[in-house]
Amino acid sequence: MVIAKIETFPLRIPFKPGSRSDAAAWGDKDLPAADSLLVKVTTDEGLEGWGEAFGFKAATSVRLAVDELIAPLCIGRDATQIAPLMLEVQKSLHVFGRNSPLIFGISAVDIALWDIAGKAANAPLYRLLGGGAADLACYASLVRYSDPSLVRANVRRAIDSGFRSLKLHEIELSAIRAAREEAGADTEIMLDVNCAWTRAKELEEFHLKWLEEPLWPPENYDGLAQLRRTCGIPIAAGENVSTLMDFERLMAAGAVDFVQPSPAKMGGVTELCKVFPLAAVTNTAVMPHSFYDGPGLLAAIHATAALGTADAMIEWRYFDLEARPYGGVLAPQRGRILVPQGPGLGIDPDPSVIHAYMRV
Repeated sequence: MVIAKIETFPLRIPFKPGSRSDAAAWGDKDLPAADSLLVKVTTDEGLEGWGEAFGFKAATSVRLAVDELIAPLCIGRDATQIAPLMLEVQKSLHVFGRNSPLIFGISAVDIALWDIAGKAANAPLYRLLGGGAADLACYASLVRYSDPSLVRANVRRAIDSGFRSLKLHEIELSAIRAAREEAGADTEIMLDVNCAWTRAKELEEFHLKWLEEPLWPPENYDGLAQLRRTCGIPIAAGENVSTLMDFERLMAAGAVDFVQPSPAKMGGVTELCKVFPLAAVTNTAVMPHSFYDGPGLLAAIHATAALGTADAMIEWRYFDLEARPYGGVLAPQRGRILVPQGPGLGIDPDPSVIHAYMRV
């Protein structure tokens, strides 16, 4: 089974007009829409697999990397030899860097090839990876609202829709305090400050499940380890780690309680699956980063269902978008999400969504 074609589909899906996210995402108007890049791989036998690269403002650069660098190395190659092919591609292109658009693009192609593998075997991906849970706990990952009143309103909305675990992206104490007061003591709250925080001691009163990426730069593993030893709050990191060797260094440094590999950023399913046994050696919980809505999210779901521990959770991006790649087919219910049971990733993106929101 040979790779015959690789196509890229850059999407821009705006927030619903008048929605809370449209009014206040990230605290300003800098994020009017969610950009993503879907990648479709087609074999000579007509099987199609879908992948996703981490997008936002990097989508154009990732598309160029796929079209100009990655696809020419994959066309005509055996689609069933996923790990050897992806390793060869990484070695061939390492001179351009081991992170950012290049690895994002490789991630998308890898996910698409695993989707094809499942379809060829007529089995959902998680069964190819060893089988596992039919559904998983998930948490609502909120945008940054900054305004305490908006934080309260959206925390309440998420709880009322069934979530019992929430992740904030707030950086002001007043907004974090508003979330904890609204959620009460029985709701788990995680906080991702995107490398913007240096005052972790001030967060102890909020009883966080974890504090995510508190330091700049994100590769300051020794600094994270020191903070973890002294701040009294569990530490999470890993979405900006792109190689298995760096994941090993992160955990060997004793820097995290929760490690967060991101399948659309660090090599796809092939590399994601390697992190689980590596984390088990240091008794570190794996909580994949999946701040996206397409095949990257499904890759995280399938790998976690097969390889995750009983306390693993899926990140559900709590955005008010006009549309989602899978329409209403994929959505949490009462804080849990079903693992799709169709072949491969289990669901293909909705063609009408791609047609309506594709950037030319």
